[in-house]
Amino acid sequence: MTSRTLLPGGAPRLGLGLAALGRPGYINLGHGSDLGEHKDIQSMRANAWAVLDAAWDAGIRYFDAARSYGLAEQFLGDWLRERGHTAPMTAMVGSKWGYTYVADWRTDAATHEVKSHDLATLERQWPETLAALGRRPDLYLIHSATLETGVLTDPAVLGRLAELAATGVRVGLSTSGPRQADTIYQALDVRVDGVNPLSVVQATWNLLEPSAGEALAEAHAAGWTVVVKEAVANGRLSALGDVPPALGAQAGVLGTSPDAVALAAVLAQPWADVVLSGATTCKQLGENLGALKIQADLVALGALRQTPESYWQARSGLAWN
Repeated sequence: MTSRTLLPGGAPRLGLGLAALGRPGYINLGHGSDLGEHKDIQSMRANAWAVLDAAWDAGIRYFDAARSYGLAEQFLGDWLRERGHTAPMTAMVGSKWGYTYVADWRTDAATHEVKSHDLATLERQWPETLAALGRRPDLYLIHSATLETGVLTDPAVLGRLAELAATGVRVGLSTSGPRQADTIYQALDVRVDGVNPLSVVQATWNLLEPSAGEALAEAHAAGWTVVVKEAVANGRLSALGDVPPALGAQAGVLGTSPDAVALAAVLAQPWADVVLSGATTCKQLGENLGALKIQADLVALGALRQTPESYWQARSGLAWN
């Protein structure tokens, strides 16, 4: 296992993100219909475990959760214990703090999560994560850090993260919004007592929104672990969305699904250590896994690029379903 990727030897670079598996409402296209009529806790637990089992059988060993993903941490922790995947260096787990889930298991809630990047939230959510997972996460990230929240200049928060890093937890940040690159550069410059406690970044990079690529390459070159999320743009680069002609054409030539091509484009980036599948069903996961068998034509797909402002404006308009 390398210190950069945290993946056991032979594991694919695909990981499984649980954002859509731990709560009944999410912004992925078709999420509501993916889950069907049964969105009670027991039904969602069973679906999450089925997808986790399928991921494990496919060799996936990295699993990503967060406090705001409903019961994702609990589902994951219970599954790891029930399946016996608890030995050191077996399943690698990442989680995040900074958002609180407030939808109370309702898909029609006015607000689903509330963001707060202060020390009080960190101190409350760290033990909550430990209890839900039944273990320490291998990676622990600030959830959607931005320049505006000021979290990367907060000495109290950074000091506490440095303490966690000293115990062996890899701490870092996830990013979102049109200024992801600026946030990553600021994170690379963080110092606590002359040392940067941060060593992981999880960012959005896909064929529609590749603007953080250079910053992610710099983080990778600096020895950071780079995890990529939203590789299929919350379903916009899958058959659930309005598939761009270039993407559809390449999927047809390769005999695979559009989401597999979109994921393959991310896997082709040399700085991407782990690329997350956000599958809600075993069928979606199977299609995503097709990315491991193909090579995407990045030149032909380059025209899909949007401005960061356009991309994030469209994303902010996606409905919770």
